[in-house]
Amino acid sequence: MQNTYHYFHIPVMGTGHSIDTPIRVAHLGINSVISIVDDLLVEKIREHYSKLFDIPYKKILRYEVDGRARRISAYLDTVKEIVQRKFEEVKNLPFFHRNDKAKYFELLPDSSPVRQDYNRMLAMPEGEERKTLEDSLTERMRPGSIDANIMVKLDRVNYTKGGMPMSDEYSDAKAALRGFANSAVESSLVLSAGINQSLFGYMTKFKEFYRTETGYLKKKIILKVSDFRSALIQGKVLAKKGLEVHEFRIESGLNCGGHAFASNGELLPSLLKEFKERREQLAVEFQPMIQRFYETMGWAYPEAAKEHRALVTVQGGIGTHGEIRRLREDYGMDMTGLASPFLLVPEATCVDDATRELLRNATEKDLYLSDVSPLGIPFNNVRNTGSETWTMTKAKSGKPGSACPKGFLVSNTEYTQKPICLASTEYQDLKLKEVDASNLSDAEKAQRWGEVVVKSCICDHLGNGALIALGILPEHKSPQSICPGPNIAWFNRLYTLQEMVDHIYGRSASLVPSHRPHMFAKEIVMYVDYFEKLVDKCKYTPNEVKTLRQYVQNMESGIAYCLEIAGSKAYPDENLDSIRPTVDEQLVRLREFVRRFEEAVLERESVEALAV
Repeated sequence: MQNTYHYFHIPVMGTGHSIDTPIRVAHLGINSVISIVDDLLVEKIREHYSKLFDIPYKKILRYEVDGRARRISAYLDTVKEIVQRKFEEVKNLPFFHRNDKAKYFELLPDSSPVRQDYNRMLAMPEGEERKTLEDSLTERMRPGSIDANIMVKLDRVNYTKGGMPMSDEYSDAKAALRGFANSAVESSLVLSAGINQSLFGYMTKFKEFYRTETGYLKKKIILKVSDFRSALIQGKVLAKKGLEVHEFRIESGLNCGGHAFASNGELLPSLLKEFKERREQLAVEFQPMIQRFYETMGWAYPEAAKEHRALVTVQGGIGTHGEIRRLREDYGMDMTGLASPFLLVPEATCVDDATRELLRNATEKDLYLSDVSPLGIPFNNVRNTGSETWTMTKAKSGKPGSACPKGFLVSNTEYTQKPICLASTEYQDLKLKEVDASNLSDAEKAQRWGEVVVKSCICDHLGNGALIALGILPEHKSPQSICPGPNIAWFNRLYTLQEMVDHIYGRSASLVPSHRPHMFAKEIVMYVDYFEKLVDKCKYTPNEVKTLRQYVQNMESGIAYCLEIAGSKAYPDENLDSIRPTVDEQLVRLREFVRRFEEAVLERESVEALAV
């Protein structure tokens, strides 16, 4: 069951750009997601909003006992209090005025019974009947959900101020989970970036993730998944522990913002088709496991919950109402997530002016899949950010890398026993000395240098835009990073919240030009581009060769299915005509890359045969 009348949500955007989005839009009924990766950032934001809303504030120092979890709980509690205050204020406003109460109802989709009753109420003459409907409408208002996101693989071991390693429950992901669980919010925790068995096991310690006797779930689980298999595997792991998935959130592997977790050539339409065909299997597989867990614990499993069916939603590259209709009507998606376009909506996101202007002017050529992330995962980026300028200036000055002030992305033990970050000065100094001492040619050394110094301190820089926007830090001391999806190239000005929501619901002229390529067409281009990179980096091991051949098969199958879609009737504002020419062009490219790849395979096989 959805907790909102809307059929879109605003996903997490970096560590800072949706950090206060619930404060901005939840009182208007819109769901959004906060990143709780950076507890030091949320503490600064809590201090700011506590002062702004006259909420008592006591700083939780960095090395206080269980400080990370407590900072996250405190921030979520603060956000909830602010949202509740603002929501009650909106509810108490009168009808028939240009105020936030009118805005609440006018943002709702036209198909919503609540919106329809609101329209009916506006046309009614003053009297008892209208007053009864006014009271009913006010009672039916709901705030948007204050959801939180954890990247489950970011589970760094933490240390005391004296340098001693702390026990497992104080690792980053578990502390963030505990912070969410102990907070007062009644919302969803979005788990992204794969499986963390230890974290999933730790969730069982919190009764808030289990149903009460009446069937209520205070804390819900949303799994961000790349395909049906991932949903099935992760869902089973949780179900065996009695944990229910409230929503499976499908995301395009490449046509998205932030880190890009590319599939092995499986295109989004094919993945959606499988979810549509096998969706019922999720409930059939999970429900018996969940009920058995409750039995072993001696808990009563509510009768009504036995009919629970997880929501299935999708996000990544969505740009028009027509595309949303296809996702909802053809594939049965319950909701859609739109992130990057909201970076140009100041009412909804926390972005500094300079970065917002950079996004407003960005073209397709300015948006690219970068190697700046210290995690070694492709990272969607825009050229000429403050972070890029700062990183390159440091490298050119002979002092590359960051002081690593937060350390959330430490992972490398190549030179040290304690993990360090690839974007840190410590790592880059050691790696560059090794490169300089190697027997590589000057050209190869230059290439390796570039690969090392490009890594940016995104765990710090991704939060700086929010701190600048709120007046907490000055711009000249705070390099800003941002991670928009390529879709933002088609949005070229600042928008009001009403404009963007009207665009999503198809109530106004489209905010993007009619020639904008369909989201499915754009994804094809991105996956062919990515295949070229994979071929360039290939070492031609048997496993790599097998994987890349499967990639091509998946691409060819997905492209064929996209052509089927192109032959169907388009929804209004859906550029299906862009799919076929894109396919024709990209198949030529793909076949050329495949030819190069297979020739290289044959050449290596011949060399190996001669050696034998």
